[in-house]
Amino acid sequence: MTNSKTPRKKTIQNIAFFIFIAALLFTPLGTFVKVQLNRLIVFSPKTIAIQDQKALSTYQWQLLDADGTNVSLQDYKGKVVFINFWATWCPPCIAEMPSMQKLYNDYQNKVEFLFVTTDSFEKANTFMTKEKLNLPVYQSVTNPPLELESATIPATYVIDKQGNVIVAKIGSANWNSDSFREKLDGYLK
Repeated sequence: MTNSKTPRKKTIQNIAFFIFIAALLFTPLGTFVKVQLNRLIVFSPKTIAIQDQKALSTYQWQLLDADGTNVSLQDYKGKVVFINFWATWCPPCIAEMPSMQKLYNDYQNKVEFLFVTTDSFEKANTFMTKEKLNLPVYQSVTNPPLELESATIPATYVIDKQGNVIVAKIGSANWNSDSFREKLDGYLK
């Protein structure tokens, strides 16, 4: 009799395992777990070595803000610009948002922040409210400069006052780290 129960027990274990995996992949529980894991493994972003930095090929990038106002990257030429490509459904994006909010709170009057999404403004604003974030959300109207294109999100770029890409980080990071703030302060001088 024990032999007939063992295959049944194994079948139940397999079903439970597949339900667990499906819950991690396809439910809010899975998103929560992925976000928490991402927060555990994030590091401070690194700046690009001076010899490897690339200057923006163009500032002709048009964006739309949540109020319907057109904005151009040209408006921020000569300033330090922080650009983040993200989406509401992206666990690594969600994971890094609290660190970005803290950075934004302290640097919003010194650095230009552009949080660019392909989500609708309604969906993005609902997400921001739910997560207690107040980051400035934009949508691309035209293609970004080639130096800012990525097939993966989150993708974050920092442009210095001379138009050089000094940070190009694909994936989540701790944007509120002391080391990143120190580097940012240096670029603001």
